[in-house]
Amino acid sequence: MTGEPAMPRRLVSLDALRGLDMLVIVGGAAVVRELARTTEHPVLATIAHQLEHVEWHGFLFYDLVFPLFLFLSGATLPLTVERRVAAGGSRGQETRSALRRGLVLVLLGAVYNGALRLDGEPVRWASVLGRIGLGWTGAALACIWLSLRAQIGVAVGILLGYWALLAWAPVPGFGAGDLTPGHTFTDWVDQHLLPGRLYKGDRDPEGLLGTVPSVATALMGAFAGRWLLRGPSCRGWRALGLIGAGAVALLVAGVWDAWLPLNKNLWTSSFALWCAGWSSLLLGAFHFACDRDEDPGLALPLVVIGMNPITIYLLRGFVDFPALSELLLNPLRISPLAGALLLEWLLLYALYRRRWFLRV
Repeated sequence: MTGEPAMPRRLVSLDALRGLDMLVIVGGAAVVRELARTTEHPVLATIAHQLEHVEWHGFLFYDLVFPLFLFLSGATLPLTVERRVAAGGSRGQETRSALRRGLVLVLLGAVYNGALRLDGEPVRWASVLGRIGLGWTGAALACIWLSLRAQIGVAVGILLGYWALLAWAPVPGFGAGDLTPGHTFTDWVDQHLLPGRLYKGDRDPEGLLGTVPSVATALMGAFAGRWLLRGPSCRGWRALGLIGAGAVALLVAGVWDAWLPLNKNLWTSSFALWCAGWSSLLLGAFHFACDRDEDPGLALPLVVIGMNPITIYLLRGFVDFPALSELLLNPLRISPLAGALLLEWLLLYALYRRRWFLRV
């Protein structure tokens, strides 16, 4: 197609989709659940049900939020790390930067979990931020040092190897292939090797071994980002390619579920592929809608959130936004949850206007 604009250096679609993802996390889901309770509307009740986590096997929309963020983090790698290396940047410097970023996110996750409270309680070292940091770092190292073919081999090897461990690695007292909570090989590794407190007592959904397939999640995001960067010149064809790849991933993962159930707690290989499929579908739709140029346009409310995700995630761990809402917005007679979401967005908008972004 002639007249197609050049690929912008910053993709609005990545920021906007990340913003939608964070909107669900920082209060959007809570507001919808509150509306469903107060109105008892059947449509809202159905949506609210999708905004809950599955306890063990299975999948609801809310289970996609974390993997989608990691997928999008991986999608930025061809636009940042790979682009700098291709321009002559030092692989060693990029490696040190990736390792430093991963370590900082692990430490920030521990702080978010209360590592600085010094109250004598064991620290929970596993965290959402820690998994993002380690998953992204693993994918970044692969993108820095390996060819595309080798990266694909790493992603496939991780998914198949992790499946093999869950299916055939014997767990003392339970044997091999037992996917009961607390009985899996993943849980056994965390029980014996993960220091500090486990979130569920005998297991942790952000534990050590389950972080390995998250590297594959980030790598699959990198493949999507590379397609956006080097795919067809027509935006529509690029979007269609992502949607088609997502549909294939969903088909394969849906079949795989019969042998290895979708399970966010274990981050099973089928779950990683299933979430990559949905993430690719969403990114394709957002790419077609948002990436005409670098002007966010109607996507601005989401971009404001998506450009400062770590900031708002950390702030919510230390600032009681619902209480602030009751204090500051009480005359408006809006619910504390909705008011908290409004205050969070206004804060992020002020940071956006000043171009203040937390870069880890």
